[in-house]
Amino acid sequence: MPKLKKDLGQVEARMAAPDFWNTPDQAKKIIEQSKFLKSKVEPVERLTSQIHDLQAYVELFDGEKAAAERQKLLVEFQKELKETQESFHQFELAAMLNRPEDKNNAILSIHAGQGGTESYDWADMLMRMFRRWAERRDFEIEVTDILPGEGAGIKSVTFIVKGMNAYGYLKAERGVHRLVRISPFDANARRHTSFASLDVLAEIEDDAQIEILDKDIRIDTYRSSGAGGQHVNKTDSAVRITHLPTGIVVACQNERSQIKNRSTGMKILKAKLLELELDKKRAEMEKHYSEKGDIGFGHQIRSYVLQPYQMVKDHRTGEQTSNVQAVLDGDLDPFIEAFLKGKKAKKGEEMPE
Repeated sequence: MPKLKKDLGQVEARMAAPDFWNTPDQAKKIIEQSKFLKSKVEPVERLTSQIHDLQAYVELFDGEKAAAERQKLLVEFQKELKETQESFHQFELAAMLNRPEDKNNAILSIHAGQGGTESYDWADMLMRMFRRWAERRDFEIEVTDILPGEGAGIKSVTFIVKGMNAYGYLKAERGVHRLVRISPFDANARRHTSFASLDVLAEIEDDAQIEILDKDIRIDTYRSSGAGGQHVNKTDSAVRITHLPTGIVVACQNERSQIKNRSTGMKILKAKLLELELDKKRAEMEKHYSEKGDIGFGHQIRSYVLQPYQMVKDHRTGEQTSNVQAVLDGDLDPFIEAFLKGKKAKKGEEMPE
């Protein structure tokens, strides 16, 4: 902790220098370093201060004779204790994010699976769920590519969640998500099962040592989709990049500038290549390509059941809740926490159909 505080002091001193903004790219990296160090130092300082406050309440309580004042101090102590417990809980959770890439932004890609229009709508619901989760943490969302569904929802979407430890938390969500409900698109009100997959990648720094040779990529440009009228894009600014050795394809169309779309697309491609390389070296529960499987029945990591009963259950950890609406509104922290703590579902513990 003393070293982190010393490092933070040195970084802040560099930020206060008169020529700090003379090199914008370097300044941006220093600011990011400051944010990272603060994310490590400030929670410890906050928790330490809260513990000292609790000790002060105990001393005041022991020295107070009047019953009314003792009761008042007890109420205040209990309130402070609850806040301290929550601070410790968040500190404990953040301490589990110890991989170098955990602090990075997260690149999420949702793909509708089996189920047609139902799955397109489910993919759209998932995007809303992660957007709500990000809003709860004051994270930013940047959509880089989206393909609308036929009649409803989306076939696929790629977006970046920007915030400290975004990847560390959201890596818990990688896999196939399953929805069971009475279809709003079925005139006979029958129960339907829909699937959508979620890929989660760590956004990497521009100077990361991921070499991509020009001969290994094919870049195609096309006109981006979007609203009509004055908002229609009349130039081929959208970019699709194919990495020939691996067959990985990324697309970006959120900017009107082809150069900016290419830059973002290359960043996503680097993230995918890094993740692919990491997957070859590790054999853990958060493995990406080898664990996700097909986007269909039997491969889901989590089920969201709206009919005939209400239940969300993670099949890896066993974590579950009957408050489906809260989860769809972004309350994912219990599932993320269970994953990070390595919780395992009990054998034979299956979800009823």
